[in-house]
Amino acid sequence: MKDLSPSDLKAILHSKRANLYYLEYCRVMQKDGRVLYLTEALSQKSNENQYFNIPIANTTVLLLGNGTSITQAAVRMLAQAGVLIGFSGGGGTPLYMANDVEQAIEWFTPQSEYRPTEYLQGWMKFWFDDQKRLAAAKQFQQARIEFLHKIWGKDKDLKNEGFTMNDSGIKTALTRFTERMATAIKPSDLLLTEAQLTKALYKFAANTTKTEGFTRQHASTDLANDFLNHGNYLAYGLAACCLWVLGIPHGFAVMHGKTRRGALVFDIADLIKDAIVLPWAFVCAKENATEQEFRQQVLQAFTDHKALDFMFEQVKLVALTENKS
Repeated sequence: MKDLSPSDLKAILHSKRANLYYLEYCRVMQKDGRVLYLTEALSQKSNENQYFNIPIANTTVLLLGNGTSITQAAVRMLAQAGVLIGFSGGGGTPLYMANDVEQAIEWFTPQSEYRPTEYLQGWMKFWFDDQKRLAAAKQFQQARIEFLHKIWGKDKDLKNEGFTMNDSGIKTALTRFTERMATAIKPSDLLLTEAQLTKALYKFAANTTKTEGFTRQHASTDLANDFLNHGNYLAYGLAACCLWVLGIPHGFAVMHGKTRRGALVFDIADLIKDAIVLPWAFVCAKENATEQEFRQQVLQAFTDHKALDFMFEQVKLVALTENKS
């Protein structure tokens, strides 16, 4: 079979790619025109190494956790295929804003001078105007709520677990959020009302799954918090990929603050976190799932509900919407 170069494999749009990988305790390398990862044999009786192929043409993000290394040749092929590479701590966490490099994750973006410029130019037309930037933030928050309604309204598995929009507390929280969002006059107002909505969603999820004594702690203290952290970081990976493909730097946030270098990643990840990551974190914690089982569940939900497609649609819409008021 004729080997294909990475450039030949780029026909799959990033928004349609299905795979996001987290690897640990392995070596990533290029071999025979493919990117592989190498692990030690599972059986102590065997001295053979185990090679596994990474389908780079259908991959958006590669997270490398503890005990990993990668060759220059593999990085070159991944870059040519437009795959983002991140180095992280164990389990893919934590992500941004850590002080110690061994605790943080850094995104390595493929270098290309041929990404689109229209979206960055559209972004710059409104970003330096406080009111237009606030309008963009509200646009994202409205899309976030619509996505929540859509997913919780049609996902049969979530419905079977009790996650529906019929709860009176959820309806009240969403109504209050919509009202306060409309009257917000600065990003900090949006952040406050968003925090109140998220708190209500946590309470509903904890009650639905009978998770007693839950308190959101980013320094994980229980399985639900672990899964929330892990799932959020996967969402950050999709958001970072979306922004890189569209050529919009991560520093041009509309809500999370201009002082945080990667804050736009948080803005975009918020589009899907409540609808997908939050409920599955609690469900998987209730079922005492493994980290790998949770990750597979969330990634499958991202694919089923076209989460990356949705991110692309919303970022494009905001970037190209004229005359925000």
